[in-house]
Amino acid sequence: MTRRHIVFVGGLAAVALALAGCGGGNDEASGTTETQTTTETTTASGNTLQASVGPGFEISLKDSNGQDVTSLAAGTYTITVDDQSDAHDFHLTGEGVDETTDVGGTGMETWTVTFKAGSYHFQCDPHSSSMNGDFDVT
Repeated sequence: MTRRHIVFVGGLAAVALALAGCGGGNDEASGTTETQTTTETTTASGNTLQASVGPGFEISLKDSNGQDVTSLAAGTYTITVDDQSDAHDFHLTGEGVDETTDVGGTGMETWTVTFKAGSYHFQCDPHSSSMNGDFDVT
């Protein structure tokens, strides 16, 4: 083989190694793209709900998207309660749950509640006939 052939063959080998990536892990240089697929399972644990009572005759329980809660998956939730009136309370009851704010007080409270399958109810105790709501847990 002549010297010219050896240089040419050596150059081809170098190009082939570069194209193959030669174990360097740089997929972009080799023209391939690595795709990683992640499957995320949403669980009840860590979900946050927002409860509010007052300042007028309003009471609500909303999910993290701002939608009224009508049903939830069983599990543990953090509930942030905004009690905006000293004439109301936010009282949550159901399977193993009985949490309430003070009627005479106002402010923010945070509860950690574990919901089991069943029916749950929230209300303002002094105005329970008009300020209330229900939801199911499955």
